[in-house]
Amino acid sequence: MPIYEYQAKMPSKGCSVCREGFECIQGIDEDPLAHCPNCGGEIKKIISWCHAAMVDSSPEHTATEQKIAEYEREGLYSHAAELADTYSHKTKDRLLKERALEDYKKAGYKFDWTPGDDPL
Repeated sequence: MPIYEYQAKMPSKGCSVCREGFECIQGIDEDPLAHCPNCGGEIKKIISWCHAAMVDSSPEHTATEQKIAEYEREGLYSHAAELADTYSHKTKDRLLKERALEDYKKAGYKFDWTPGDDPL
């Protein structure tokens, strides 16, 4: 089933869920959502990027991914988070930024973020 993205029609009136945008798994023949499942505000379907089609296989990206994974295997989550965070800013990679935030949490840093929130 496809994953669709939605966000508030009027962000100033939306909750934190629809203001920032959220994903919803729906059947292809289902009608688009009209209201936020959290606050009931009006929402619209947005066009999203296909992450699978955008694969960076440069030597720098591969080396960075390998180093992050190595730090994670060794339990050096703050090192992994810092490298992933720095590289995600450079490449504007949303998934890598989420990985950095998860590693920061594993390293013991406290902040208000949950997977699915927009990290950029």
